[in-house]
Amino acid sequence: MKKPYYYFKQLLLLIIVSLVSSSFISSISIAENVDEINPPFGLRHYDIGKAPDFILNNIDGEKFQLSEARGRWIFLHFWASWCGPCREEMPAVQRLDDIFQKDELEIVMVNTAEDEDTIFEFLAAINVELNSLLDSDGQVTEVWKPRGLPTSFLINPKGEVKYQAIGGREWDKTEYVQFIRRLIATSK
Repeated sequence: MKKPYYYFKQLLLLIIVSLVSSSFISSISIAENVDEINPPFGLRHYDIGKAPDFILNNIDGEKFQLSEARGRWIFLHFWASWCGPCREEMPAVQRLDDIFQKDELEIVMVNTAEDEDTIFEFLAAINVELNSLLDSDGQVTEVWKPRGLPTSFLINPKGEVKYQAIGGREWDKTEYVQFIRRLIATSK
């Protein structure tokens, strides 16, 4: 016959396992809400509502309209070739683009107030194959008001701005990639 102490230990173990599993399950449920996912360092919640729409040409002369990219997460990135942090960050943005499929995350590059030749030469010199939009007159940049360059915004599939990063980041680092993967997973 087993002693009462044995049953007490078994009951205590069962209670602990139950508490741990319910805590784990509730943490999974919490992670299903995009607004509650904590961003990594340098990325902040920036819930300003609907993303201001725009139409710009890319360096190949093709028109792009932001609102037509809805249905997936958008990484909207403002940059300029004269910007040192933009130059350093651009290869990491390229690697981020290589990691995700376009139907998961669309990288939208907006060059601020430079001409097509300058942009093309810059991208070729740093060996980046990202297609940039031309905000030649700076009007789109004026509407979005980045507080410096580079500035990146993450826009959800509904077309709402959710996050902002000011300054350069190593976007291909594990913490940023995992964060973006969680955003994508919670939106499906």
